[in-house]
Amino acid sequence: MHHLKRQLRRFVSQPPYQVAAASAAAFVVVVGAGALAAGSDEAPASVQPTTAATAEVRGEVAAVPDEARATTTPTSPAPSSPSSFSAAASDSAPDPDLSAETPTSKVLEYDYQAQINFYYCGPAAVRNALSASGVERTQDELAGPLGTDQFGTDSAEDTTRVLNAEVAGEPYQTRMISGGSATPTQMDQLQADVVKAITDDRSVVVNIAGSATDTAGGWHSFPGGHYVAVVGYDDDGRLVQIADSANPATSSYWMTTIALANWAGTRGYSA
Repeated sequence: MHHLKRQLRRFVSQPPYQVAAASAAAFVVVVGAGALAAGSDEAPASVQPTTAATAEVRGEVAAVPDEARATTTPTSPAPSSPSSFSAAASDSAPDPDLSAETPTSKVLEYDYQAQINFYYCGPAAVRNALSASGVERTQDELAGPLGTDQFGTDSAEDTTRVLNAEVAGEPYQTRMISGGSATPTQMDQLQADVVKAITDDRSVVVNIAGSATDTAGGWHSFPGGHYVAVVGYDDDGRLVQIADSANPATSSYWMTTIALANWAGTRGYSA
C-alpha cells in the first residue's frame, strides 16, 4: 500500500506534458493494437477507431492543461502551388514602354520666314511656331489678332492667346519672368516647358529684351525687345534651338536655356 501511494505521488508531481503522455499510454493499453493501427500514417483508410475510443481520445485532450497545449507545434499551411505564383506574375502591371520616354534631343520641322518689316517680329515668331504644328498663317493674318502695330506686340500674353486660338486644345500658357534676370526655379521651369512643348510637337514663343550670346559665340542684341521661336532642344533641354526672324543670315542658332531665360527677363514666354 505504501508503495502504491508513492507511485501515485510521483504520477501527480510529473509535469503536465508527462501526465498527458501517461494518459496517452493508458489509452494505448485500453484501446489495443487495433487503435494503434488506426492512428498510423500508413494504416488503410477503412480502419477507424470505435465510437467509444473516439470519445475517450476527446476526453484525454480536454484533460490536458492549457500550458501543455501551448507546446503543441501548429500545423504549417500548405505551400502555394507553382500555378499560383504564375497567376500572380501574370496579374502584375506590364513594364512601361521605353519608347514612350521623353527623348534627350528633338528638333521640330518648321517653315522659317523672316519678318516682313521691322515691327513684325511678334507675328513672324508666332507664324514660324505655328508652322511646326502644321498651321499655315501669314504674318499679316496674325498681326491683327496679336494687336501688333509700329510699336510691336505688347506681351507674351498676346502670343499665348493667339497660339491657343490656332492650336487645338489650347495647350499654351504664359510664363512671366518679371525680374531683370531669371531665378534658378524659372530656368528649370523654362527647360521643362520647352521639353514638354516640343515633345508634343509645339514650338515655344519667347519675348526677349537685351542681349545674349549663342553657343557659337554669336551676339544677339535687341534693347527694345523682340520675339523668337524655340524649335528644338538638346541635352534634356539644357540647350535650345532658336528660330529668329530678325535676320535670315542667322535664322537659327543654339543657346543655353539659362541664357534664354535671362534674355526673357522682364518679359515672358508662351509654352
